[in-house]
Amino acid sequence: MTRCIAVLGAAGTGKSTLVDALCALENNETTEATHYDTRTARFTFIGDDWVAFDCPGSLEFMQQARDAMLVADAAVICVSPQPEQAVLAAPYIRLAERAGVPAFILINRIDEAQASARDIIEALQSYSTHPVVLRQIPMRDGGKIVGSVDLVSERAWRYRPGEPSDLIEIPDDLIEHEQEARGEFLESLSDYDDWLMEEIIEDREPASDQVYAICARVLKDGAVTPAFIGSALNGNGMFRLMKALRHETPGVAALAERLGGQASAGVFLARHRKHVGKTAYLRALKDIKPGDELGGHALGPISTVGDPKPAQLTEARAGDVVGAIKSDHLGSGQLYGTGEVATPDWHGALTPVFTVGIKAVSDRDDAKMSEALHKLASEDLSLTISTDQETGAHVLAGQGVLHLRRARETLSGDFGVETAEAALAPPLRETITKKADVHFRHRKQSGGSGQFADVKLKVAPAARGEGFSFEQTIHGGSVPRNYIPAVENGAKDATERGPLGFPVVDISVNLYDGQHHAVDSSDMAFRIAGRGGVKEALESASPVLLEPVYDVKFSVPSVYTGSLNPLVSSRRGQVMGFDREESCEGWDVFRAQLPGTALDGLIADLRSITQGVGRYEAEFSHYNEVYGKDADKMIEKRAEMLADA
Repeated sequence: MTRCIAVLGAAGTGKSTLVDALCALENNETTEATHYDTRTARFTFIGDDWVAFDCPGSLEFMQQARDAMLVADAAVICVSPQPEQAVLAAPYIRLAERAGVPAFILINRIDEAQASARDIIEALQSYSTHPVVLRQIPMRDGGKIVGSVDLVSERAWRYRPGEPSDLIEIPDDLIEHEQEARGEFLESLSDYDDWLMEEIIEDREPASDQVYAICARVLKDGAVTPAFIGSALNGNGMFRLMKALRHETPGVAALAERLGGQASAGVFLARHRKHVGKTAYLRALKDIKPGDELGGHALGPISTVGDPKPAQLTEARAGDVVGAIKSDHLGSGQLYGTGEVATPDWHGALTPVFTVGIKAVSDRDDAKMSEALHKLASEDLSLTISTDQETGAHVLAGQGVLHLRRARETLSGDFGVETAEAALAPPLRETITKKADVHFRHRKQSGGSGQFADVKLKVAPAARGEGFSFEQTIHGGSVPRNYIPAVENGAKDATERGPLGFPVVDISVNLYDGQHHAVDSSDMAFRIAGRGGVKEALESASPVLLEPVYDVKFSVPSVYTGSLNPLVSSRRGQVMGFDREESCEGWDVFRAQLPGTALDGLIADLRSITQGVGRYEAEFSHYNEVYGKDADKMIEKRAEMLADA
């Protein structure tokens, strides 16, 4: 049986180095890590098969971490030895807790630590709803960390860079500290085990085997998060960490139960490759083989993943990680079975926070680009594709500059489509502030039958958010009933672009009189009349510019909440308040209202003041009127944008 761990951590914490070090314990070959994609590393340890998902360190690729956690048996969260950087681990601790995935913490680069292990753990505890329990204490020599003492087995190990650590006696000057730390460790565990509590009360020394068994159980239950220390770069502490993983990580049966028991497989990554097509990387939750129904279609050929030379397989046993080709129906971050299988509530697509418009450099690539974008979207739940209706540009919306850069590089490298940035129309609207009564006649005669339509319209402002409404109060058949829909369609046409150059919203149109001609009147004539009449009315009814206002919900560590007030104020926003985030320790939900134009570049500023860990979600609320210089600037900017498009 293969067990899988998702290795998570911020950039610079040594996450990929950790994966390489675990593979090197038994000289397993591995592939090179990448900045953008989850790396799958396959290795063995004491006769067991393992797969490590090396997830990208940038939070712009957090969706890949979510997808990997969907099929992982456990997570290893790599953290810095500096207490002030504990906040960088907060998003990953939060993810593990929400997903219900057992998590281990590795305080990496421990040989660089200046602070005490207790201070590091206290800093991490600020972001964990579960007790973070230190399983090892550092052993120092002249102020430098040279080894560790295991608090379960009470064995001391002296590090040897690049070589296995030496088993030594616990130094005399460390015995008292070790006893104190072990006592605190056992007391933390005893909160979840009556037998252990009784042993402590009776002042009996519990056997190591029984303590290990308790550690495995409380980890599986998600009650405690164990923390280990080491240095992946020097290979220090890796064997101890891997022994704990081997003993305590639950197997695929526990994962299948956690996911509801209906899924046969889960896809954690899907990629289209030039000359190969789409490959879906999946974890088998039950025994499967090519040809089996998976998501309503037959599973294609499968092969090993994480090996330098992938090998074809005739079947995948429960727990195996494989790549499937000719299975284009399989998408990233999805569970599949013989019927419909829902993903857990915690898992879903991250809300886009950064948008860019793009167009093909060559007109010949327009059709190819649309198909390529569709394939890109099927690979990544956190990437959305749309079209700007005014400029015709393709709109990429994702998690930040790096995320969308990777998308464009994929378009170029894998699909052969070179792209350039394109202007996007600002999400502005306009309305009117006065009523207007117009009489509009459309007459055209150019030989043969002509065109004739006469309408009288009342156009008035509507309540904010009501959009467009049309009614008719015709009496006596001055405008035949069969022509009234054409007048309404013409009125709608006029709202596509108002006097200020923006779509018109929140108006009501009433057709109350008119004239027709028995021969020259037609649907087209009355549509033209309806359009012309409303256009004339809009120009005389004091048009005003509208900008969208969004309800914005920030999710940030509590230490940064105070920094959001000036951020919101500087962007013409209004603070609505904040609360503790109930489901996540150490996080706040900060609410504000911001104009739509203020969302441009907001994620960059937010990440700047939160060390990259803050997020926000924006939902349209209403439109506000804009006057004076602000309105003039917006109108001028849009005119420039259209001129350049």
